Amino acid sequence: MNAPLLADVRSHLGAWEERWGAPDEREAAALADARAALEQDPPALLRHPHRTHITCSAFVFSPDLRRTLLVHHLKGNFWVQPGGHPEAGDASVIAAALRETLEETGVRPAGRATVLDLDHHGLSGAFGHCRSHLDLGVAVTADPAAQLLVSDESADVAWFSVDALPELLPSNFAARLARIAERAGRF
Repeated sequence: MNAPLLADVRSHLGAWEERWGAPDEREAAALADARAALEQDPPALLRHPHRTHITCSAFVFSPDLRRTLLVHHLKGNFWVQPGGHPEAGDASVIAAALRETLEETGVRPAGRATVLDLDHHGLSGAFGHCRSHLDLGVAVTADPAAQLLVSDESADVAWFSVDALPELLPSNFAARLARIAERAGRF
C-alpha cells in the first residue's frame, strides 16, 4: 500500500467541508463514497482489487482560466481532462495528476496545483475491471502554446474555450468544469 498517497487522500477528504464549504448533493455523495472506499481492506486506492477506486485527474487551464486542455479518450469515446489511476510511486494526489497530465498530453503544468474537486462517476464495460471512479480533480495552469503529445490512450489532445466545449463529453462534465474554474479563480 502507498502510505503517503493514502494519507494525502485522507487529508484532502477530511478537510473538504472546511476548505470548500457545504458540498452540493452530488459532491456530498461522492465524499461519503470516497471516505467509505478508503475504509475497505485494503483501501480502494489502487485499481485492484476493488472495482470502484480513487483516481486523480488534472483540469489544465490557460493562465486566464478561459481555455482548458482535454484529451479524446479512446475507451470512453469522449473528451475529458487528463487523469487516471495512481501508481505505486505517486506520493500525493497532485503528483499522480501531474504525472498523468505529462503522460497523456506532454504538457508540464506550471504554477500552483490545488485539489479542489471530487466526482464519483460510473464507467461503461469498455473500462474492463473498473466500474466507477472516485476522481479527485486538481486545478493547474499551463501555456496553451506548449507542444502537445497524443498518448496511446487517446485519439487527440486539444485546447478548448471553457465556453465552447466539444460535444462528446461525459455526463455532468460541463457543470464540473464550471465549478472547478470558479474554485480555481479564488487562488
